[in-house]
Amino acid sequence: MEFFDYLTLKWLHILSATFLFGTGVGSAFYKLLADLGGDVHNIAQTNRHVVWADWLFTTPTFIIQPVSGILLANVLGYSLATPWLLASICLYIFIGLCWFPVVVIQIRMARMSAVAIQSQTGLPPDYKRLVRYWVALGTLAFVAMIAVYYLMVFKPALWD
Repeated sequence: MEFFDYLTLKWLHILSATFLFGTGVGSAFYKLLADLGGDVHNIAQTNRHVVWADWLFTTPTFIIQPVSGILLANVLGYSLATPWLLASICLYIFIGLCWFPVVVIQIRMARMSAVAIQSQTGLPPDYKRLVRYWVALGTLAFVAMIAVYYLMVFKPALWD
């Protein structure tokens, strides 16, 4: 692979990581504010936007990350068993295991809030329970993503 191809691949990897992390943090921020505010119309609209953001930004970048990462490791001659890289891969899998239920929860909350608007009722009690799960899983994924960024930037010697 030529140098230009390496730079393009690296740029794609960094850009998609930025979109993945930025969309997650931004969506979480606005969704949490809407949920805490309690306005069902705002909650419903924000839930719709968060679900759309996941489909438009998070899903493609969640796929691009491992593909571009494996290609970069190959180009640079890193084994996937290199400790910092293996730790990153394990954390990324963990992030995915948090993210998949979060997507399902977000879709459920979007439907619940839409029904609350249509029926002119408040949000069901189950909604608050889902918010707690969503926050817990999102927090775990956020911390793991920070750890992946650390590993990618510093490439520490973890074990030999």
